[in-house]
Amino acid sequence: MSLIGIIASQNYPRGVTVDYLVIAGGGGAGNPQGGGAGAGGYRCSVPGESSGGGATNETSLSIALSTNYTVTVGAGGTGADFAGTPTNGNNSVFSTITSTGGGRAGDFFDNGDNGGSGGGAGGFGLGSVKGTGTTNQGFDGGSNSGAGSAANRPSGGGGGAGQAGQNGTTNVSGNGGNGVASSITGSSVTRGGGGGGGMDVNGTSAGTGGTGGGGDGGKNSANGLAGSANTGGGGGGSGSDSVGGVPAGGNGGSGVVILRYPSSYTITIGAGLTGTESAASGGFKRATITAGTGNVSWA
Repeated sequence: MSLIGIIASQNYPRGVTVDYLVIAGGGGAGNPQGGGAGAGGYRCSVPGESSGGGATNETSLSIALSTNYTVTVGAGGTGADFAGTPTNGNNSVFSTITSTGGGRAGDFFDNGDNGGSGGGAGGFGLGSVKGTGTTNQGFDGGSNSGAGSAANRPSGGGGGAGQAGQNGTTNVSGNGGNGVASSITGSSVTRGGGGGGGMDVNGTSAGTGGTGGGGDGGKNSANGLAGSANTGGGGGGSGSDSVGGVPAGGNGGSGVVILRYPSSYTITIGAGLTGTESAASGGFKRATITAGTGNVSWA
Protein backbone atom coordinates (compact mmCIF):
# COMPACT_ATOMS: atom_id res chain seq x y z
CA MET A 1 0.00 0.00 0.00
CA SER A 2 1.26 3.50 -0.81
CA LEU A 3 2.06 5.99 1.93
CA ILE A 4 -1.01 8.00 0.95
CA GLY A 5 -3.15 4.89 1.24
CA ILE A 6 -1.71 4.06 4.66
CA ILE A 7 -2.46 7.58 5.94
CA ALA A 8 -5.99 7.45 4.53
CA SER A 9 -6.64 4.04 6.05
CA GLN A 10 -5.71 5.36 9.51
CA ASN A 11 -8.36 8.10 9.18
CA TYR A 12 -6.02 10.86 10.33
CA PRO A 13 -7.93 14.11 10.85
CA ARG A 14 -7.27 16.83 8.33
CA GLY A 15 -6.80 20.40 9.47
CA VAL A 16 -8.12 23.81 8.44
CA THR A 17 -6.29 27.12 8.72
CA VAL A 18 -8.41 29.68 10.56
CA ASP A 19 -7.75 33.40 10.76
CA TYR A 20 -9.27 35.23 13.71
CA LEU A 21 -10.19 38.60 15.10
CA VAL A 22 -10.73 38.33 18.86
CA ILE A 23 -11.81 41.50 20.68
CA ALA A 24 -12.60 41.64 24.40
CA GLY A 25 -15.28 43.74 26.08
CA GLY A 26 -14.48 47.41 26.67
CA GLY A 27 -14.17 48.87 30.16
CA GLY A 28 -16.84 50.85 32.02
CA ALA A 29 -16.50 54.50 33.09
CA GLY A 30 -17.45 56.37 36.27
CA ASN A 31 -18.38 59.68 37.93
CA PRO A 32 -17.67 62.53 38.45
CA GLN A 33 -15.38 63.75 35.69
CA GLY A 34 -14.62 60.14 34.97
CA GLY A 35 -11.91 59.34 32.49
CA GLY A 36 -12.71 57.42 29.33
CA ALA A 37 -12.53 53.64 29.68
CA GLY A 38 -10.10 51.46 27.77
CA ALA A 39 -11.05 49.37 24.75
CA GLY A 40 -11.01 45.60 24.91
CA GLY A 41 -7.86 43.78 23.87
CA TYR A 42 -7.55 43.33 20.08
CA ARG A 43 -5.84 40.32 18.51
CA CYS A 44 -5.85 39.63 14.76
CA SER A 45 -4.15 37.06 12.52
CA VAL A 46 -5.25 38.30 9.08
CA PRO A 47 -2.13 38.67 6.89
CA GLY A 48 -1.16 42.27 6.28
CA GLU A 49 -3.36 43.62 9.07
CA SER A 50 -2.51 44.73 12.60
CA SER A 51 -3.16 43.55 16.11
CA GLY A 52 -3.66 46.07 18.90
CA GLY A 53 -0.92 48.09 20.53
CA GLY A 54 0.86 48.65 17.22
CA ALA A 55 1.67 44.96 16.74
CA THR A 56 1.69 43.15 13.39
CA ASN A 57 -0.71 40.32 12.70
CA GLU A 58 -0.40 37.14 14.73
CA THR A 59 -0.12 33.58 13.41
CA SER A 60 -3.21 31.80 12.07
CA LEU A 61 -4.37 28.69 13.93
CA SER A 62 -4.31 25.19 12.45
CA ILE A 63 -7.57 23.56 13.55
CA ALA A 64 -8.36 19.85 13.54
CA LEU A 65 -11.67 18.84 12.00
CA SER A 66 -14.49 17.39 14.11
CA THR A 67 -12.87 18.83 17.26
CA ASN A 68 -14.40 21.30 19.71
CA TYR A 69 -12.71 24.65 20.33
CA THR A 70 -13.81 27.08 23.01
CA VAL A 71 -15.18 30.50 22.15
CA THR A 72 -16.14 33.20 24.67
CA VAL A 73 -17.34 36.68 23.76
CA GLY A 74 -16.56 39.08 26.59
CA ALA A 75 -19.27 41.43 27.84
CA GLY A 76 -18.49 45.10 28.31
CA GLY A 77 -17.70 46.48 31.75
CA THR A 78 -20.35 48.30 33.77
CA GLY A 79 -20.43 52.08 34.05
CA ALA A 80 -21.24 53.67 37.41
CA ASP A 81 -22.49 56.81 39.08
CA PHE A 82 -20.94 58.45 42.15
CA ALA A 83 -22.15 55.67 44.46
CA GLY A 84 -20.82 52.82 42.36
CA THR A 85 -17.58 51.50 40.91
CA PRO A 86 -17.07 50.90 37.18
CA THR A 87 -15.70 47.52 36.14
CA ASN A 88 -13.25 46.21 33.58
CA GLY A 89 -14.47 44.53 30.43
CA ASN A 90 -14.48 40.74 30.19
CA ASN A 91 -12.01 38.62 28.25
CA SER A 92 -12.80 37.08 24.86
CA VAL A 93 -11.37 33.69 23.86
CA PHE A 94 -10.89 31.55 20.78
CA SER A 95 -9.01 28.30 21.44
CA THR A 96 -5.56 29.39 22.72
CA ILE A 97 -6.13 33.08 21.95
CA THR A 98 -7.28 35.29 24.84
CA SER A 99 -7.92 39.02 24.52
CA THR A 100 -7.92 40.97 27.79
CA GLY A 101 -10.92 43.06 28.85
CA GLY A 102 -10.55 46.84 28.66
CA GLY A 103 -9.50 48.75 31.78
CA ARG A 104 -12.11 50.70 33.71
CA ALA A 105 -11.75 54.46 33.78
CA GLY A 106 -10.51 56.49 36.71
CA ASP A 107 -13.10 58.44 38.69
CA PHE A 108 -13.31 60.22 42.05
CA PHE A 109 -12.47 57.10 44.07
CA ASP A 110 -10.44 54.80 41.80
CA ASN A 111 -7.53 55.09 39.39
CA GLY A 112 -7.83 54.02 35.80
CA ASP A 113 -7.22 50.27 35.60
CA ASN A 114 -4.94 48.25 33.35
CA GLY A 115 -6.51 46.12 30.65
CA GLY A 116 -6.41 45.28 26.95
CA SER A 117 -6.24 49.06 26.65
CA GLY A 118 -5.87 51.17 29.79
CA GLY A 119 -8.53 53.36 31.37
CA GLY A 120 -8.03 57.13 31.33
CA ALA A 121 -7.32 59.06 34.54
CA GLY A 122 -10.20 60.76 36.33
CA GLY A 123 -10.24 64.55 36.51
CA PHE A 124 -9.76 64.85 40.26
CA GLY A 125 -10.01 63.00 43.55
CA LEU A 126 -8.28 59.70 44.22
CA GLY A 127 -8.50 58.37 40.66
CA SER A 128 -5.94 60.55 38.92
CA VAL A 129 -3.67 57.76 37.59
CA LYS A 130 -4.16 56.27 34.13
CA GLY A 131 -4.20 52.55 33.36
CA THR A 132 -1.84 50.80 30.97
CA GLY A 133 -2.58 48.60 27.97
CA THR A 134 -1.50 45.01 27.33
CA THR A 135 1.41 44.39 24.96
CA ASN A 136 0.22 43.54 21.44
CA GLN A 137 -3.42 44.21 22.37
CA GLY A 138 -3.91 47.92 23.11
CA PHE A 139 -2.56 51.24 24.33
CA ASP A 140 -2.46 53.19 27.60
CA GLY A 141 -5.14 55.58 28.77
CA GLY A 142 -4.54 59.32 28.93
CA SER A 143 -3.53 61.34 32.00
CA ASN A 144 -5.51 64.21 33.49
CA SER A 145 -4.33 67.77 32.91
CA GLY A 146 -2.77 68.20 36.34
CA ALA A 147 -3.70 71.88 36.06
CA GLY A 148 -6.53 74.06 37.31
CA SER A 149 -8.67 73.67 40.39
CA ALA A 150 -9.86 70.24 41.41
CA ALA A 151 -13.37 71.09 40.21
CA ASN A 152 -12.43 71.67 36.57
CA ARG A 153 -9.37 69.51 36.01
CA PRO A 154 -9.91 67.63 32.72
CA SER A 155 -9.80 63.83 32.63
CA GLY A 156 -7.92 61.53 30.28
CA GLY A 157 -9.33 59.55 27.36
CA GLY A 158 -9.37 55.77 27.37
CA GLY A 159 -6.76 53.85 25.45
CA GLY A 160 -7.74 52.38 22.09
CA ALA A 161 -6.50 49.33 20.21
CA GLY A 162 -4.70 51.58 17.73
CA GLN A 163 -3.77 54.68 19.75
CA ALA A 164 -3.23 55.88 23.30
CA GLY A 165 -5.96 57.89 24.99
CA GLN A 166 -5.33 61.62 24.83
CA ASN A 167 -4.27 63.52 27.92
CA GLY A 168 -6.58 66.13 29.34
CA THR A 169 -5.41 69.67 28.58
CA THR A 170 -6.48 73.01 30.02
CA ASN A 171 -10.28 72.85 30.29
CA VAL A 172 -10.55 70.09 27.65
CA SER A 173 -10.82 66.39 28.52
CA GLY A 174 -8.96 63.83 26.44
CA ASN A 175 -10.43 61.97 23.48
CA GLY A 176 -10.39 58.20 23.42
CA GLY A 177 -7.70 56.49 21.39
CA ASN A 178 -8.72 55.24 17.96
CA GLY A 179 -9.25 51.58 17.15
CA VAL A 180 -7.89 49.37 14.38
CA ALA A 181 -9.46 48.51 11.03
CA SER A 182 -9.85 44.93 9.78
CA SER A 183 -11.27 43.49 6.56
CA ILE A 184 -11.70 39.96 7.95
CA THR A 185 -15.42 40.09 7.04
CA GLY A 186 -14.68 41.25 3.49
CA SER A 187 -15.12 44.97 4.18
CA SER A 188 -13.06 47.30 6.34
CA VAL A 189 -14.49 47.97 9.81
CA THR A 190 -12.75 49.83 12.66
CA ARG A 191 -13.19 48.45 16.18
CA GLY A 192 -11.59 48.91 19.59
CA GLY A 193 -11.94 52.67 20.24
CA GLY A 194 -11.36 54.11 23.72
CA GLY A 195 -13.95 56.19 25.62
CA GLY A 196 -13.82 59.98 25.86
CA GLY A 197 -13.13 61.67 29.19
CA GLY A 198 -15.92 63.45 31.13
CA MET A 199 -15.82 67.16 32.00
CA ASP A 200 -17.12 69.42 34.78
CA VAL A 201 -19.45 72.39 34.23
CA ASN A 202 -16.50 74.80 34.43
CA GLY A 203 -14.53 73.16 31.64
CA THR A 204 -14.77 73.74 27.91
CA SER A 205 -15.52 70.29 26.49
CA ALA A 206 -15.64 66.60 27.20
CA GLY A 207 -13.65 64.11 25.17
CA THR A 208 -15.06 62.23 22.20
CA GLY A 209 -14.87 58.47 21.84
CA GLY A 210 -12.18 57.02 19.63
CA THR A 211 -13.14 55.72 16.19
CA GLY A 212 -14.14 52.09 16.48
CA GLY A 213 -16.95 52.27 19.02
CA GLY A 214 -15.63 54.40 21.90
CA GLY A 215 -18.34 56.27 23.85
CA ASP A 216 -18.28 60.05 24.13
CA GLY A 217 -17.67 61.67 27.51
CA GLY A 218 -20.39 63.73 29.21
CA LYS A 219 -20.19 67.37 30.30
CA ASN A 220 -21.99 69.09 33.20
CA SER A 221 -24.65 66.64 34.42
CA ALA A 222 -24.63 64.49 31.27
CA ASN A 223 -24.00 60.76 31.33
CA GLY A 224 -21.08 59.29 29.45
CA LEU A 225 -22.14 57.25 26.42
CA ALA A 226 -21.72 53.51 26.16
CA GLY A 227 -19.20 51.86 23.87
CA SER A 228 -20.77 50.31 20.77
CA ALA A 229 -21.79 46.65 20.90
CA ASN A 230 -19.42 44.10 19.35
CA THR A 231 -16.57 46.58 18.96
CA GLY A 232 -14.98 46.37 22.41
CA GLY A 233 -15.29 50.16 22.65
CA GLY A 234 -14.66 51.81 26.04
CA GLY A 235 -17.39 53.73 27.85
CA GLY A 236 -17.31 57.52 28.08
CA GLY A 237 -16.78 59.25 31.43
CA SER A 238 -19.58 61.28 33.01
CA GLY A 239 -19.72 64.96 33.83
CA SER A 240 -20.01 66.36 37.36
CA ASP A 241 -22.83 65.84 39.84
CA SER A 242 -22.34 69.35 41.24
CA VAL A 243 -25.00 70.86 38.95
CA GLY A 244 -27.86 68.52 39.85
CA GLY A 245 -28.51 64.88 39.19
CA VAL A 246 -26.12 61.99 39.49
CA PRO A 247 -24.80 61.18 36.02
CA ALA A 248 -23.12 57.88 35.28
CA GLY A 249 -20.24 56.78 33.12
CA GLY A 250 -21.00 54.67 30.06
CA ASN A 251 -20.89 50.88 29.87
CA GLY A 252 -18.22 49.24 27.78
CA GLY A 253 -19.16 47.75 24.43
CA SER A 254 -19.26 43.97 24.14
CA GLY A 255 -16.52 42.15 22.29
CA VAL A 256 -16.70 39.91 19.23
CA VAL A 257 -15.00 36.84 17.75
CA ILE A 258 -14.78 36.65 13.95
CA LEU A 259 -13.30 33.57 12.24
CA ARG A 260 -12.32 33.23 8.56
CA TYR A 261 -11.62 29.89 6.86
CA PRO A 262 -11.63 28.30 3.37
CA SER A 263 -15.08 28.07 1.81
CA SER A 264 -14.87 24.28 1.43
CA TYR A 265 -15.39 23.92 5.19
CA THR A 266 -18.46 24.50 7.38
CA ILE A 267 -18.51 25.57 11.00
CA THR A 268 -20.87 24.34 13.71
CA ILE A 269 -21.61 27.04 16.28
CA GLY A 270 -22.55 25.24 19.47
CA ALA A 271 -25.10 25.85 22.20
CA GLY A 272 -24.49 28.90 24.34
CA LEU A 273 -23.14 30.99 21.46
CA THR A 274 -24.89 33.54 19.26
CA GLY A 275 -23.39 33.68 15.79
CA THR A 276 -23.80 33.25 12.06
CA GLU A 277 -21.81 31.80 9.17
CA SER A 278 -21.64 33.85 5.98
CA ALA A 279 -22.01 32.57 2.44
CA ALA A 280 -18.76 31.85 0.64
CA SER A 281 -17.07 34.94 -0.84
CA GLY A 282 -13.57 35.35 -2.22
CA GLY A 283 -12.72 31.76 -1.32
CA PHE A 284 -13.66 32.14 2.35
CA LYS A 285 -16.55 31.82 4.78
CA ARG A 286 -16.73 33.88 7.96
CA ALA A 287 -18.33 33.11 11.30
CA THR A 288 -19.23 36.15 13.39
CA ILE A 289 -19.93 35.27 17.03
CA THR A 290 -21.47 38.10 19.02
CA ALA A 291 -22.30 36.70 22.47
CA GLY A 292 -21.99 33.76 24.84
CA THR A 293 -19.66 30.89 25.73
CA GLY A 294 -19.54 27.53 24.02
CA ASN A 295 -17.75 25.43 21.41
CA VAL A 296 -17.23 25.56 17.68
CA SER A 297 -16.06 22.83 15.31
CA TRP A 298 -15.41 22.41 11.60
CA ALA A 299 -16.24 19.74 9.04
